[in-house]
Amino acid sequence: MNLYPLIRLLLFKLDPEEAHHFTLHNLQLAGRTPTLLSIISAKVEHRLLHRQLFGIDFPNPVGLAAGLDKNGDVIDEMGALGFGFVEVGTITPKPQPGSSRPRLFRLLKDTALINRMGFNNVGAEVAAEKLKRRKSAVIVGVNIGKNKETANEDAVRDYEFCFKTLFDHGHYFVVNVSSPNTPDLRALQGKESLTGILNALQDINQSKANPKPILLKIAPDLTNQQIDDVISVVVQTKIQGIVATNTTVSREGLSYSALEVEKFGAGGLSGTPLAMRSTEVVSYIKSKMAANNASFNIIGSGGVMSVQDATDKFTAGADLIQLYTGLVYEGPQLIKDINMNLLKQAKG
Repeated sequence: MNLYPLIRLLLFKLDPEEAHHFTLHNLQLAGRTPTLLSIISAKVEHRLLHRQLFGIDFPNPVGLAAGLDKNGDVIDEMGALGFGFVEVGTITPKPQPGSSRPRLFRLLKDTALINRMGFNNVGAEVAAEKLKRRKSAVIVGVNIGKNKETANEDAVRDYEFCFKTLFDHGHYFVVNVSSPNTPDLRALQGKESLTGILNALQDINQSKANPKPILLKIAPDLTNQQIDDVISVVVQTKIQGIVATNTTVSREGLSYSALEVEKFGAGGLSGTPLAMRSTEVVSYIKSKMAANNASFNIIGSGGVMSVQDATDKFTAGADLIQLYTGLVYEGPQLIKDINMNLLKQAKG
């Protein structure tokens, strides 16, 4: 029985950020009562859903995108809901409060969100302690970024600090240079800056007995030439993949008037309006990989609001997918529906 439509009625009466905190708090409470958690679980377990990527066995290809569980507070609970992997963060070296409120908005007519959270998180050292305390075996990705006050020319130090501090606590790592909510962060997607950051992390990585997979999260607003540059850096630095994509600064195609959109203000747009562009980026990367005989993995993220959206991402070339806004609007049932559809396809 899908109870989420009733739960959503309650949640959507709250301010979006208050609803977020309310949800995390109650998930933590539910995690202490396995029977209660099982009622809302959407877990589907089958060997045909497993995916072997960069040395990791993912029990299913549907993950939680970074941004929802920034500090690793509900990793076990998200795994119990049915996610095949959980990406925490974005985590920065020092704790920071993020942008001033309000900073999260629902666009109900477009089943979308706008956020300008600004990397609010507890910092790498506290996050490491939280990650140590997890009890389940769920696959964990750690999304890392730079602090707001860190100049771009010093950004590599922030990424190095996060990577070293959190290294033992993540199955894979994602370098976030694509959030629109930290000033000038997206400039780090340039070829020279990006190469410097990824090479520095790979130097640390290769000094370890068991290196961790490193992926790069990119913006949907890049041009094809910029994506080509990113792909060349990925190949050159020998990281394991790309997460495509982050939120968009575009406001095209919304059902709201220009005045209403202006009132929402700056921030990254996610949800249904992002779906097509995000899938286009996945498809473009996949085609360029084939043309250049490149081999790395793609996690499709952005606008996965339905089984069809998930199917589109996989068809475009995604090896795994992630949900965020889809979970907010559709609840855990979406995880189950996607996995059941994949299972049906696998069985023929």
